[in-house]
Amino acid sequence: MSLCAECFNNGDHTGHDFNMFRSQAGGACDCGDSNVMRESGFCRRHRLKTGENVPSVPRELLLMSEMVLPRFIISVIQYLREGYTEPGEDSGSERDLQKVLQQLEPQISFLEELTKMGGAMRTVLTKILTNQQTFKDLSMGNLPLDLSPMLTISPFLWERRMVIRVSMNDSTGSPAKCVLFLGVQEDPDGGQALGQRKRVKLSSTTKDTSIMDSLKHKCFLEELLFWTIKYEFPQKMVTFLLNMLPDQDYKITFTKTFVQHYAFIMKTLMKSHESDTMSNRIVHISVQLFSNEELARHVTEECQLLDVMVTVLLYMMESCLVKSELQDEEKSRHVVVNCGEALLKNNTYWPLVSDFINILSHQSVAKKFLEDHSLLMLWMSFVSFFQGMNLNKREMNEHVEFESQTYYAAFAAELEACAQPMWGLLTHCKVKETQEYTKTVVRYCLEALQLWFDAIGFVDEPAPNQVTFHLPLHRYYAMFLSKAVKCQGLDLDSLLPDQEMLMKIMVHPLQIQASLSEIHSNMWVRNGLQIKGQAMTYVQSHFCNSMIDPDIYLLQVCASRLDPDYFISSVFERFKVVDLLTMASVHQNALLDSEQERPMLEGALTFLVILTSLRLHLGMTDDEILRSEMVSQLCMNDRTHSSLLDLIPENPNPKSGIVPGSCSFEEMLSAVADFKAPVFEPGGSMQQGMYTPKAEVWEKEFDPIMVVLRTVYRRDVQSAMDRYAAFLKQSGIHTGNPWPPYKERSPLHPSYKGLVQLLHCKTLHIVIFTLLYKIWMDHQNMSEHVLCMVLYLIELGLDNQDQEHKEEEEPCIEEHCHDSWFPGTSLLSNLHHVINFVRVRVPETAPEVKREPPPSTSTELFASLSNLREAQVFSLVAERRRKFQEIINRSSTEASAQVVRPKSSSTRWVPPGTPPQLVTEILEVRESMLSLLIKLHQKLSAKQNSLPAGWLEEAAAGGGPADAGRHTHGDGITAIERILTKAAGRSRHSQRSIQEICGKVCPPVPPKKSSPADKKTLDKEERRTRARERQQKLLAEFASRQKSFMETAMDVESPDGEAAMDLGLTELMDSEILYDCVICGQSGPSTEDRPTGLVVLLQASSVLGHRCKTGEAKKLPTSDEEHIYAADTCGVAHDLRLALMQRFFRESSCLQSVSIGWDGGVYVQTCGHTLHIDCHKSYMESLRNDQVLQGFSVDKGEFTCPLCRQFANSVIPCRPGPGLEAGAWHCPSNKKPSVLVKEVEDLQGLMAPFPTVSNLSKEMELVIKDIKNTTQKKYMDYGKNPGSPDNDFLFMYSVARTNLELELVHRGGHLCSGGASGAAKRSCLNQLFQVLATHMRLYSIDSAYNPWTRLTQVTKSQGPEVDRREVAMLFRDVPSLLIIFVLTMPQPLRKEHFTCVVKMLYNLQFVQALAALSAQFSPEERQAWSMSGTPKKNAANGEKCFEALLSHVIGELSSDETIYRLNAAEPTVLSSSVWSPQSIEFSLRQFCLPYLRIASLLQHHLYGDVLTECLQEDEFWTLVVGLGLLAPGPQTPSSSSSPIPSASCLEWPGVSAFQLVTQWCEEMKGLPETQAEHTLTLLVQDPQWGAPRLLQLPDNYNILFQYYHRKACSACQKVPKDPALCLVCGTFVCLKGPCCKQQGTCECVLHSQHCGAATGIFLLINASVIIIIRGHRFCLWGSVYLDAHGEEDRDLRRGKPLFLCAERYRVLEQQWVSHTFDHINKRWGPHYNGL
Repeated sequence: MSLCAECFNNGDHTGHDFNMFRSQAGGACDCGDSNVMRESGFCRRHRLKTGENVPSVPRELLLMSEMVLPRFIISVIQYLREGYTEPGEDSGSERDLQKVLQQLEPQISFLEELTKMGGAMRTVLTKILTNQQTFKDLSMGNLPLDLSPMLTISPFLWERRMVIRVSMNDSTGSPAKCVLFLGVQEDPDGGQALGQRKRVKLSSTTKDTSIMDSLKHKCFLEELLFWTIKYEFPQKMVTFLLNMLPDQDYKITFTKTFVQHYAFIMKTLMKSHESDTMSNRIVHISVQLFSNEELARHVTEECQLLDVMVTVLLYMMESCLVKSELQDEEKSRHVVVNCGEALLKNNTYWPLVSDFINILSHQSVAKKFLEDHSLLMLWMSFVSFFQGMNLNKREMNEHVEFESQTYYAAFAAELEACAQPMWGLLTHCKVKETQEYTKTVVRYCLEALQLWFDAIGFVDEPAPNQVTFHLPLHRYYAMFLSKAVKCQGLDLDSLLPDQEMLMKIMVHPLQIQASLSEIHSNMWVRNGLQIKGQAMTYVQSHFCNSMIDPDIYLLQVCASRLDPDYFISSVFERFKVVDLLTMASVHQNALLDSEQERPMLEGALTFLVILTSLRLHLGMTDDEILRSEMVSQLCMNDRTHSSLLDLIPENPNPKSGIVPGSCSFEEMLSAVADFKAPVFEPGGSMQQGMYTPKAEVWEKEFDPIMVVLRTVYRRDVQSAMDRYAAFLKQSGIHTGNPWPPYKERSPLHPSYKGLVQLLHCKTLHIVIFTLLYKIWMDHQNMSEHVLCMVLYLIELGLDNQDQEHKEEEEPCIEEHCHDSWFPGTSLLSNLHHVINFVRVRVPETAPEVKREPPPSTSTELFASLSNLREAQVFSLVAERRRKFQEIINRSSTEASAQVVRPKSSSTRWVPPGTPPQLVTEILEVRESMLSLLIKLHQKLSAKQNSLPAGWLEEAAAGGGPADAGRHTHGDGITAIERILTKAAGRSRHSQRSIQEICGKVCPPVPPKKSSPADKKTLDKEERRTRARERQQKLLAEFASRQKSFMETAMDVESPDGEAAMDLGLTELMDSEILYDCVICGQSGPSTEDRPTGLVVLLQASSVLGHRCKTGEAKKLPTSDEEHIYAADTCGVAHDLRLALMQRFFRESSCLQSVSIGWDGGVYVQTCGHTLHIDCHKSYMESLRNDQVLQGFSVDKGEFTCPLCRQFANSVIPCRPGPGLEAGAWHCPSNKKPSVLVKEVEDLQGLMAPFPTVSNLSKEMELVIKDIKNTTQKKYMDYGKNPGSPDNDFLFMYSVARTNLELELVHRGGHLCSGGASGAAKRSCLNQLFQVLATHMRLYSIDSAYNPWTRLTQVTKSQGPEVDRREVAMLFRDVPSLLIIFVLTMPQPLRKEHFTCVVKMLYNLQFVQALAALSAQFSPEERQAWSMSGTPKKNAANGEKCFEALLSHVIGELSSDETIYRLNAAEPTVLSSSVWSPQSIEFSLRQFCLPYLRIASLLQHHLYGDVLTECLQEDEFWTLVVGLGLLAPGPQTPSSSSSPIPSASCLEWPGVSAFQLVTQWCEEMKGLPETQAEHTLTLLVQDPQWGAPRLLQLPDNYNILFQYYHRKACSACQKVPKDPALCLVCGTFVCLKGPCCKQQGTCECVLHSQHCGAATGIFLLINASVIIIIRGHRFCLWGSVYLDAHGEEDRDLRRGKPLFLCAERYRVLEQQWVSHTFDHINKRWGPHYNGL
């Protein structure tokens, strides 16, 4: 069911599971159709009962359309007829068809518009389209055709008939022979067989004669559909035909017409070059028609829909059949589909299969199918085309030259064409009433299998070195059997064939299991990677329930009904390990190399464990199956919700649509797993929401067998075991290396009780005994895994007792032992049975031949057993059983038969070369399985008496539930103890045996002549353990080194490390600073000739310019009424201020009065590593020669730091160290302010010495060049003369300002956290200032215009005409002046001079604050403050009293009426009571704080002064003390005590404060009238800005998506294909859109340059992901919108509702503000201006 967005949003879907998708090819909305959905789910519009009391449309209103439309439609059809040319090999004819469609577009669009006019018009159209008479009259020319000269009758009729005949490939002869409709090309020798198969398939049915007949059109609709198909379903035609569907009459007629043309659709589809597009459009139509059960049933009855579909599918597949090479290639009569054909490779069959699956989902249709026996036979013959396809033959000699990739086509074909219809049918066979259907299907499956065995000439042995993974007939049989027993209560035996047929059925599935093991043992390595791909696909989550599960189930059924000895021996023979199962220490294996033996033996044992313990189809309920699937997937790895949904097989229990009475997916998930919310790792990688198993699941439900069955990659098994071990360690249950835990199985369904026989047969017991002995004796190719599986089998046998053998357990005595290995078949009694002697056949060279053989031995059983078996044919099982008994009781004389292989088995068994002579030896063993287990316990625990005599009593005494828990988890020792305890508990005889053996406490008998080789094998485990410990130690050491490196190199927040590493602080040392070069490793000072440089990243930044006053994020508009205004941002405000100054003041003065760089400023950051500049050059050269670089451009100077790999693009040279006099310029001085002021003035007057040309000076010039190239030209040229020295000067000191301001932002906008702030990364500001200062000293400031003199002296008034051109001191930006003064004075600057500059500028800043405040007063308030402050002027501290100074400023500025005039005109908002002394004091502090922060940071970087931590309210006091504006007091003033007034920090330079203030105010007065209104604007500058923020996004992604994905681009007025949003400013842009390109650059890149100085953050609307553009590179950042399970939905593929993840968005914002995109995101690529 699908709804359009409008109907969905207008309906109530709370609590429903849904997904949104974008329909690529139109479609119809199901809202309002009660056949599809309940009325309660209709949207508001469709819920209204519009059908009642609707007046009928007046007849005359529709007359015109009834007259005109038939002729209009015939003209369209005529045009289609005449324009059609049969597509040939060339693409020209295709282009002609496209041309015809383009010319017809207006007419078809007109028809489409008509359908939207409502029901009345649709009714008229339906009448016309379905009226046979109208069609006949118009086609035969009975009506006057004067409307169009196009319609000439005779040629078109002839042409139409010809076209149809050609296109339909009309079969000659009588309709009965229409089976030969498609001539299949085949080789001559296979022709007969093929024809024969066809007759078998189709002779039984006469119904399909009409299906492939010629089409005879009777109405317009039929011919329109015909041409729609011919032209390969043009989109407009499809939409027109679909839009008519609401008319019920049309719907029925159209569906019948569609079915009538079904064969024709299939033919056109097979010929099409664009089968993908065509398939989609076919399904868009058919899904609307066949999803309605009522309609599907109607068409099935009237038009034989099922016959049509099956026949069409059959014919389609017959076009690509080849002869099967399985088994006997020469005699084979079986044909299979060729997976290399385009039909299968391109999934061309998909739309037809999809329709078939769709109609089988309707119960009434499926029942009709299951009742129709001839149809079932047809279907089975269709399925048999896939049986044995894509055969693999093992390459024995050379590697295959060409790896065919057809295997995926084969898997997809079996899944879609065979398995999906099977699951569809099985859903209708769930109740007892449908028993007959199941019986019928099972009968036909068996018939088809018998036919297949005959066709491939199969007798009893599979052909060697061949495997096919495709056995759909076996799987149909298995799944219907399972359903019959589980749901319908049928007796299993009634559905099973005879024993001989069962033996045949089991062969091929068993061959697949053995081949899986062979593939993983690298025996198929010469076949290439694709064979591994097949093995993985076979068990992969989408295929496993249709492939490996039915195969295992079928083998379980066979095992439960066949002789267990026969089955077990078959398994070991298939796995080719029979020769290995000998008790001799040396053996020959004709089939396997020695390195393949161990994995094959492990494979065979694991398979037996899976076979005997898996209960998926043997009695587990659907809920239990779901739970075990979920647990096994979660144990391998933590999973996201979507991957878990994907990994758990859909069938047999679908996850969507909850099965009544069963547990839902969500409930089960919450029962077994805990949700881990999305987290962020320090490296910046973003985790998604994950589910992890609960502790009790690990403890009680972890099932390693299920994990092995479900793993695609072997590493997942290890991953599950590692996680299990970690859990046991964490919970303190077991600290060592645990073994896979044994899990109790749910009881078997009574029908499958026979499976237990496998665990209680002598053959298996002999294998177990042999393997236990071999492991104890350390024979080669044994492993821990083999022992683990052997113990698992023993324990399964103990837990699943064979009912028949319960009684005979005790009286069994050892008298039979001379003629047989074991007396009976019960495992419990065989456990304590002692075997004394064993005859073995060994090569003469074996150690056993010596006179004193060690007690290692061998069973001849298997070698003889297998070879004699091969000589037989599958005959009756009784004969077979007798043979086995003989083999088991055989005397040694018979053994010589083994040396020569019997002739009748094929030549593959003959070993190459002549083996050494075999001789018979008798070995003394005297062991039972129990004694071997106890000895293995001693061996594993490395203690001689690991089990004391009283051990069992202790175990029994403590045998409570807690004790059982203790035995569940652990290693091999625990497993053996658990088995011994169970054996003792279930048999008194076993208990006595165990006590006897433990009482003897015998150490393992070493071989009498132990060779060095034996010693090696004995301590192999020890060596392994030691190696593991060494590895752990190395890893731990490496981790600690890595951690310490991270702390020193990667800015991990450690204050101590930071203080020690800070390059500013190192200058405190008296000697020259030493730098380590990270390339050559040498340590030394930076010199003029060989300078050392600091690795830095220069980047342009507009982060500061995007700050707003409020500090709150702006809201992203999600409707047309909402807007974002950029006028209130920091960048815009500063631009306006500079432009205003430039209107009235001298250019050079303006360019020294403000800072730029708010937008497009250059930010410098470093990783802190240094290198020699010559080393860096050679490093860059090596990078240039290395072509495999990813993500950065060496030509642009980009590189990664050689040590920490952080991205960088420049190196700042470090100046040679200051030498011994360094301490002198840090010392505080007691000079008078006036003396210091004079010294500063003299220093400024000093001309810079002309720099000597050295390597250092050259590098400094290069860095300045790099800095200028970092940002765009427009961000550097603010003057009227671009490139002038004034402009350069402004740009240089603004770089310093930008870096200081950004550091302040990173510290949170204040300095309260002191020097230990993590945000203050290791800084390179010291080096940067040195480079800037060196460059800026080249410019001298004209002493006549030097602001310092006007700041510190009362000057004589020059002519107003000159003076006016200088920017007034009160308009100037004080932090800018500070940076200019510091950078233009000789370096290094003495601290006393720096403090002097800070003090003088504080005076100016304070007066600016007073002037700005006074402008905010009402006239009355000004009067009041002026009056109250006057008396204080003459007081002793008048110059340090804000009232006196405020009064003076008001007095000075009031004398010029223009300044306060504008303010007076506006009614004041604030009442006079607001401006109390306290509020004025607070405002003054706030006004001065930004300047004090910049000054403190500057001092911190230049002199290494530590920033003191403080409370936010004490920040002002802390900063003024730190800067030396105020002597530190006895106590820190807090907000409670009276704070020190800000005016007390003033220190005037030896001249009267009031005279200076008067001078500064005078500069503002007397401005021309035009300037008066701007005086206030320039005066009232508020330096407080909020933190930079990204836009505030809506919580629900759908709100954003619905508004923007249909929004037109403001530039090109079109709806973009890929819309994107800038998250910094909210601009809507086209991603990759050619429409908005400018000079080859796409809009996103252009916008990133304009908005973020080449840094852009864009949200892609149609993908929900964010991309970052940084200069010429871009990267996918991830998504800030996650679904309810904490997962991203990239490209909106899953279509789940998405919600904003605030934490992720915060991380994105933090990376933007801190400029760390380059460091944190690793996957960068060039965008070539194409975004």
